[in-house]
Amino acid sequence: MLNAVYPLLTIARRNVCCVCAVMAEAEQSAPLNTGEKRCCQENEDEETPSKKIRVDNEEKNGCPPQQGKDEEVGGEECDGEEDGDTFAEMMKHGLTELDVGILKYVSDHKGFSGILKERYSDFVVHEINRQGKIVHLDDLSIPADIVEEVPEVSQLPQESDVLTEEQKKQLEQLQLFKNKESDVSIEVKDDTKEKRTLVHKAIKTQFPGLETKTEERDGCRFIVAYHAAGKKALAAPRKHFWPKNRGSFCHFVLYKENKDTMDAINVLSKFLRVRPNMFSYMGTKDKRAITVQEIAVLKITAERLAHLNKCLMNLKVGNFCYKNYPLKLGELQGNHFTVVIRNISGTDEQVNEALKSLRQTGFINYYGMQRFGTTAVPTQQVGRAILKNDWNEVVDLILKPRPGAEKEFLVRCREEWAKTQDPEAALRKLPNKRCVEGQLLRGLSMYGKKNIVTAFGLIPRNNRLMYIHSYQSVVWNTMVSRRIEAFGLKAAEGDLVLRGTTAHILTAEEAENCSIHDIVMPLPGYDVIYPSHHVGKGYRELLSADSLDIDNMRHKVKDYSLAGAYRRIIIRPTDVSWEVIQYDDPRISLVHSDFEKLENKPAPVFNKEGKYRALRMEFSLPPSTYATMAIREVLKLDTSIKKQTQLNTTWFN
Repeated sequence: MLNAVYPLLTIARRNVCCVCAVMAEAEQSAPLNTGEKRCCQENEDEETPSKKIRVDNEEKNGCPPQQGKDEEVGGEECDGEEDGDTFAEMMKHGLTELDVGILKYVSDHKGFSGILKERYSDFVVHEINRQGKIVHLDDLSIPADIVEEVPEVSQLPQESDVLTEEQKKQLEQLQLFKNKESDVSIEVKDDTKEKRTLVHKAIKTQFPGLETKTEERDGCRFIVAYHAAGKKALAAPRKHFWPKNRGSFCHFVLYKENKDTMDAINVLSKFLRVRPNMFSYMGTKDKRAITVQEIAVLKITAERLAHLNKCLMNLKVGNFCYKNYPLKLGELQGNHFTVVIRNISGTDEQVNEALKSLRQTGFINYYGMQRFGTTAVPTQQVGRAILKNDWNEVVDLILKPRPGAEKEFLVRCREEWAKTQDPEAALRKLPNKRCVEGQLLRGLSMYGKKNIVTAFGLIPRNNRLMYIHSYQSVVWNTMVSRRIEAFGLKAAEGDLVLRGTTAHILTAEEAENCSIHDIVMPLPGYDVIYPSHHVGKGYRELLSADSLDIDNMRHKVKDYSLAGAYRRIIIRPTDVSWEVIQYDDPRISLVHSDFEKLENKPAPVFNKEGKYRALRMEFSLPPSTYATMAIREVLKLDTSIKKQTQLNTTWFN
């Protein structure tokens, strides 16, 4: 049996966003920096303390761990923060890896400890685009191959000529909220409609986020520039002339630090005065990381985007080009990861053995712990109730009081619901109605408790579907663990492989010539087949135990009908490389980012006799694969927050 190493959690301010942060011994711990400032000025409220999880290298035979990428399922997040003690108390009632079917490792090397995501710059993600190229931000220039076609007013002075240097300086200070005045007034001396149009356009093009209006004072006309909605700078989208020979979509590379993808797009949309749905992308990226990905936006010029670089914080845009198509979710070929694990305890020999195993064999493609929620009511239970069409149970699971500490307003909301079953009364207990509980209660107050399906529909579709996907995921994890237990890392008669998009059941002879890396397992649904060996038959038993019919996975509500899918059971990363580095200052970045390269900042220099040791590893993964699963296989960690919290209590008592 393989050794399992269980980490101990030092709880910080908020939910653990880096579950794998671990340490072997308390006295080896590097001092923890509570935030870092990199590319642009960073908002203080964006600085998030890292979370350390301490690991006692207990040697245990039995079932191992895991963790996943940043997929959060609604509900439990409203406004406000919880302190460490509150979160620790809540996590005592959370899930363990056993609860979600995570039981096995593929390799038998000895695990070691380290700290993951001590700084967000320790986790760097570069998207791999449709052409298989790793996306980098390395060019901030505006494309020169497209010449703007100007309408009939082209004989007039150019936009850049209508503003004086002093006016530009004032407008820039206003744009960056450095101007004490709430607006900047520009007198139009040569007062013609054409001249005013040029000034309006010059301000909006060169200083995104500013709105303009014309005012008359003492017989003179002034163009007044101002922020339309305070710092949000919201306004209705403006129509701009667009040359016919230019692609309708401006594609660009978005570099972001410590922000998730939707937050970044919301910031861009507010400055550009367009709706967020004008942007398209191939995948969302983690918040607590440095990430680089391709974005496309409809009919916004590269020049307007480039102007944002002087006022964006923790964001940069570049590598502009025009194309005739947007981007679509899932079109990427994967992601390339650069990961730093600090303060490692493993010897160089242990590290090399672990990484060689990752490169040669890979890791089990489990769905990680974050897919199943962080509270006493797992998301897969809600998903199961949806699939059973038991809507009263769905409401009960989401709204009922639950063990463990949580935010006070949520406790009051749940208590009110349990006592009165009055959605309006319970809703009044929530300061923010946008969380899942608030959205469901609002639906119940609008449509009544006899129309729960419609009321539940007020929850965003992605959140609703995450519940049933969570159920599928726990079934998949469980069956893959059984498959590895029964047949190990060899293909077996009755296993499934994909031939094109069609699943094929292997014969004994075919299994002899097949690799474990070709084997897939199905997520349950109406459009998949199951392995023909005894593990495959276990799907029916598992679903029957949950009162579900594997032969009838279509739902009365079309959204909740499960077609199913196939997922490889073992993933072997590509482009795997690693090095052990030594350093003295725990506050410095150990990765040379794209932005630092653009700024010609020197790469980090390491001291071969440094006080601390870190493992820097790089690898590429296909889409929908959890990077932390690869790290789990290297370090041999138990990543369930419940287990970490329990062991944390043991450690300090």
